[in-house]
Amino acid sequence: MIFQPVLHPALLLMFLIPLVVIASIGLGRSPAPAERWRWVGRIGMAILLATILLRPGLPGGSAETLSANTDVLLVVDTTASSIAEDWGSDHQPRMDAVKKDIRAIMDRYPGARFGLITFDREAEMRVPITADTTALSSAVEGLTPEVTQNSRGSSIGVAAPLLKDALELIRNSTEARGRLVFYFGDGEQTVDSTPESFADSAPLTDGGRVLGYGTQQGGKMRQTSGSVDGGEAPYIEYQGRPALSAIDQDNLRTIAQQLGVKYELREPGKPLDLPEPPATTTSGTASTGGHVGTAIELYPYAAGLLVALLGVEMANALAQLIRLRRGALTAGKER
Repeated sequence: MIFQPVLHPALLLMFLIPLVVIASIGLGRSPAPAERWRWVGRIGMAILLATILLRPGLPGGSAETLSANTDVLLVVDTTASSIAEDWGSDHQPRMDAVKKDIRAIMDRYPGARFGLITFDREAEMRVPITADTTALSSAVEGLTPEVTQNSRGSSIGVAAPLLKDALELIRNSTEARGRLVFYFGDGEQTVDSTPESFADSAPLTDGGRVLGYGTQQGGKMRQTSGSVDGGEAPYIEYQGRPALSAIDQDNLRTIAQQLGVKYELREPGKPLDLPEPPATTTSGTASTGGHVGTAIELYPYAAGLLVALLGVEMANALAQLIRLRRGALTAGKER
């Protein structure tokens, strides 16, 4: 028997013992057999709930997995334009589409390691390369644009040096792994300088995509303050009118050419075209699949019994409520 408790066993005992004691006292004080059986059921529910929280299992299970010898680096634009409202007919922020596509990429490469780089005025390694997809998911869900008052313009290539360093670090590790790069942005250069080039990362990259978000007509952007005030923020204005952010596909194609990957314009309802995992690395063929040992979970059976006992308890409570109401109506008529 294998246990994978949700809570520490000591906390489970602190939770279970009072419930069992209370139910046992009720059992001892109940003269009627039907009432005693109800208290037995309540003790059973407490024990079943504790069993569920202990997550018991039997060894011998297995699960198919892809042991992808691959690292995936995600480079995400978090400037104000990332929340421009021109995604789909209902004008959702572009960042909603980016987050959805990142989840699709995570599903496409199970077993891979992931890293997250974000950029606005500066680039930041938000999540170092890791196999912990839970940490990555949390970071992605928490992505927000820079605070509006701090915005001074940004370069679409500001993340190039950081990406190169991250790729070199992976390449120089003891284990040879495939390297994929995905760039998410709108290509809008809002500083006067020439965008930094990603060409130095091309020899370190085995594939990926540059994914473009936005429309030629552009979308309005709401102000961000970094605080939660419960209200809807006003739009960013330029010369007395809402400012618009439009996609620059030429810039995005240039980035794709520099990285040596394909460019894809993202559109609502369009499936994401993702490359195959690298089939080989410098040390040979990458692992493409297999099985890992797991425990055969038993808590679903305990959960099913708990639901059944809860159903009985609710039926008894409803029957008792009906009897009490009928008794009250009868007493009222006799008066």
